[in-house]
Amino acid sequence: MSDSPFRAAVEARSLDLLSAALAPDVTFRSPAVHAPYEGRDVVLVILGAVLEVFEDFAYQGEIRDGDNEMLRFNARVSDRDVDGVDIVTYVDGLVAELTVMIRPLSALQAVRDAMGAKLEAYK
Repeated sequence: MSDSPFRAAVEARSLDLLSAALAPDVTFRSPAVHAPYEGRDVVLVILGAVLEVFEDFAYQGEIRDGDNEMLRFNARVSDRDVDGVDIVTYVDGLVAELTVMIRPLSALQAVRDAMGAKLEAYK
C-alpha cells in the first residue's frame, strides 16, 4: 500500500486532495514546455486538465527514497498509449517539485495537443 499523498490524490481524481498535497510554491516541470510552472493555483489548473485528458490512467509502480519518489504510469490520450513517470520531491510532507516525463514521442505530442486545447479554455 502506497503512503504517497500525491499518488492517493491522483488515484482519487480529487482536486481537493491534490490541493492539500501541493506546497503553496510548488514547481511543476512539464514534458512539453521548457519553463516550469510555479504555484499551487497554476499547477492545480494543469493537473485538473490532466485528469480530464488522460484516459485509463493507472500507476504501475513506485520507488520512494526519503522525500523523493518516482511513480510509473500508463494512460491513453486519444489513440496513443502513454508511458511516463512522475518525479516528486516533498518538503515538510508537501509536494514541492513535480516533474513529468512521457514516452514515446508520439504520445508526448498527443498529450501536448490535448492539453493545449484543454488549457485554451481556461484563458
